[in-house]
Amino acid sequence: MKLSKRLAAEFFGTFWLVFGGCGAAVLAAAFPNLGIGFVGVAFAFGLTLLTMAFAIGHISGCHINPAVSVGLVVGKRFPASELLPYIIAQVLGGAAGSGVLYVIASGKPDFVLGGFATNGYGALSPGHYSLLSCFVAEAVLTCFFLLIILGSTDVRAPKGFAPIAIGLGLTLIHLISIPVTNTSVNPARSTGPALFVGSSALGQLWLFWVAPIVGAIIAGILYRVLFAEEPDTSVKTIAAAPPYEPLPGTQAGN
Repeated sequence: MKLSKRLAAEFFGTFWLVFGGCGAAVLAAAFPNLGIGFVGVAFAFGLTLLTMAFAIGHISGCHINPAVSVGLVVGKRFPASELLPYIIAQVLGGAAGSGVLYVIASGKPDFVLGGFATNGYGALSPGHYSLLSCFVAEAVLTCFFLLIILGSTDVRAPKGFAPIAIGLGLTLIHLISIPVTNTSVNPARSTGPALFVGSSALGQLWLFWVAPIVGAIIAGILYRVLFAEEPDTSVKTIAAAPPYEPLPGTQAGN
């Protein structure tokens, strides 16, 4: 598959993740009387990833997350030469998804931009968690997210179930950490909304690049060292040798 087509898939996949997940948070989470709340938002993010994994997984691998791309490079599952183009496509997709969401949300008569589903620590954390708490949460959750991805896409894993495991993994991550950071584990997801909120969110954006990437690097190393398939170094026996081939002009067994 041409790189240009894979980058297009990453753009639209990240668009869908940000538009769907952040859209659920902005438009539906606290809707009067029928709001979907934290649980609904968590499932929205998980469903966006699950649906895109089936839709574009066979095209681009459905990273739709710079931290995932970095973790796959470290885990020897993705070429480093394609890392930067993937990240650029993902960030642009996240920004486009946020832009469309802003157009829709701002059409409400009493629209107030507010947090716009941005991520934050301290005063910008939904639960006012400290910088350290937020950094640890993002790094640890991204690490386990990558372990889920690396494990479920391993050649030894059951075939066809990876999107389900990965989508539900992202749902669980949101169920844990929405009160802490509003959940990122994805620098592109954090960057898109922050571009529209401005200085307050942009000033804290560094954490939501650094912590997920640190977690992803740790996961890539852990999986490669602890869980990667080991080469077969066992001694070959006669029974394991290739079938005996008789010399030309002779018959086997003669």
